[in-house]
Amino acid sequence: MSSVLVSADQDSGVAVVTLNRPGRLNAIDLEMAGRLAEVWRELRFDDTVRAVVLTGAGERAFCTGIDRDAVVPQPNSPYAQDDPLLGIGPKANDLWKPVVAAVRGMACGGAFYLLGEAEFIVADPTAAFFDPHTTYGMVSAYESVLMAQRMPYGEVARMALTGTAERISARRAYEVGLVSELAPEGEALEAATACASVIAGHPTEAVQGTVRALWAASEAGRAQGIAQAPHLIALGNAAGERQARLFAGRGRAYRLR
Repeated sequence: MSSVLVSADQDSGVAVVTLNRPGRLNAIDLEMAGRLAEVWRELRFDDTVRAVVLTGAGERAFCTGIDRDAVVPQPNSPYAQDDPLLGIGPKANDLWKPVVAAVRGMACGGAFYLLGEAEFIVADPTAAFFDPHTTYGMVSAYESVLMAQRMPYGEVARMALTGTAERISARRAYEVGLVSELAPEGEALEAATACASVIAGHPTEAVQGTVRALWAASEAGRAQGIAQAPHLIALGNAAGERQARLFAGRGRAYRLR
């Protein structure tokens, strides 16, 4: 079965894109990364789709970032870092149709590449957000840059620096503006689809122009931050062997706030 499912309702003009690796908590392997890029490019040319909802299969997670079993060969240079997640988002693939994320369960690490390129997020009470990078000896660079456009500085800093020791609850995410709506448990997808249907009913050109304007408003700061990310990652990441040890020895306890 495909790692990314797409269903479209021509009456409403809304497509639902589902990350479909629930047995791996919707972690992104290289096949899924490639498929996501294909999906966004396909939706660019489908005029029957005027808005998109992005969600994850299963109840446990929206997405838990890159699959730890994914092997990503790296050039032997601190100036060249290959990150397969840089191309998984809608904006990275020049899709300017609005994307609403529906989050249930965990959303962490590389999930922020996707959430950072959605227009807004609808979550249910089971949603929990965290960034494990520092716990595993890794620099949170791209994730922090994207979330800095969505959350107050102190909230992004606390999430990135505390690693797996804390998780942001759905309620707290709503309070700080990361989440725009809290739906009843199990109803985030329905609520997000309702929002997307309203947006899809408006004139397409006006909607897409607004999306581009909103993105442009934060583009300068985001571009500068992302330009620094490869060097910071090359300098600050622990060696792969140490990352693996830290991952294996991580504690399971965390504080939900």
